Amino acid sequence: RVSQLPLGSGQVFPLGAKPAILVHTPDDKWRAFSARCTHLSCTVRYKEDLGMLWCPCHDGRFDLTGKNVGGPPPRPLPEHTVVVKGDEVYVTESEVG
Repeated sequence: RVSQLPLGSGQVFPLGAKPAILVHTPDDKWRAFSARCTHLSCTVRYKEDLGMLWCPCHDGRFDLTGKNVGGPPPRPLPEHTVVVKGDEVYVTESEVG
């Protein structure tokens, strides 16, 4: 639900059998990505103090578009489609792009 994820926060959740992460960006956009780091598949998290997605295994960093911007990850995070209807947030497993 929209009301459960304030601006500037993120939440890891299961999407099918894979982890995904939903981010409510500080500028009020909704983004969802695979939560598997493109380095060694550790689970990424939203790091509020950095304003980016972060992998704790090897300090991998991704901006809020999923682009790899620091550490060892070789590729961006695959992005998923997000649809907001009222207070409901829907994420589809199909990847954007």
